[in-house]
Amino acid sequence: MTTPPIGSRVLLVEDDPDLSGMLRDLLEEEGYAVTVADDGQAGLHLGLVRSWDALVVDRGLPAIEGVDLVRRLRRQGIATPVLVLTARGTLTDRVEGLDAGAQDYLVKPFEVEELLARLRALLRRTATSEDAVELPVGSRRLIVGESRVLDGDSEVLLSRREALLLETLARRPKQVFSREDLLGMAFDNAETEGAVDTYVYYLRRKLGKETIETVHGVGYRLGRA
Repeated sequence: MTTPPIGSRVLLVEDDPDLSGMLRDLLEEEGYAVTVADDGQAGLHLGLVRSWDALVVDRGLPAIEGVDLVRRLRRQGIATPVLVLTARGTLTDRVEGLDAGAQDYLVKPFEVEELLARLRALLRRTATSEDAVELPVGSRRLIVGESRVLDGDSEVLLSRREALLLETLARRPKQVFSREDLLGMAFDNAETEGAVDTYVYYLRRKLGKETIETVHGVGYRLGRA
């Protein structure tokens, strides 16, 4: 069986506490790093301010309905793959979800193995289509999953954490990230926000000071060319 990359970040948006708890435990056992939002408003906020490898979104959510949540994320340029869970199984409902920007649609009740297989398929397609991220400084490209930056014929090797931090910034080059946001997105076990500053320093030392810009009083963003 194909397993997901260790630490693949999944946002689960589900208002049923029993189901969300079961799915969180299941996904964490499979190696995913899971965050749960219990309504559409919380899901929208987390979808906009953090980077995710996949979203699993229930359709029948309070505050913002699931398909509307997907539609709003797409309008903001968020391309994270989405699997919609729903109790509605009609063709019209499935078409509406896919047209809103979801990549897949799973009708309740579902088999756990099918959910896991569909999520793995989403991640495989994303890894195939997004294996490199362009950096706006020079002609550099971050090779996702390989922890290295290519610059013409040369390359710079990064640690896994350095690569994850750089990828987080590069996926949204215009966004300013607070230290708190970056701590939650790229530092699974870090306890203090000082770890963010330390790894920003490491990346600047390897790639140049202009690679990451400090926005005083706010945080960091990818450097400008």
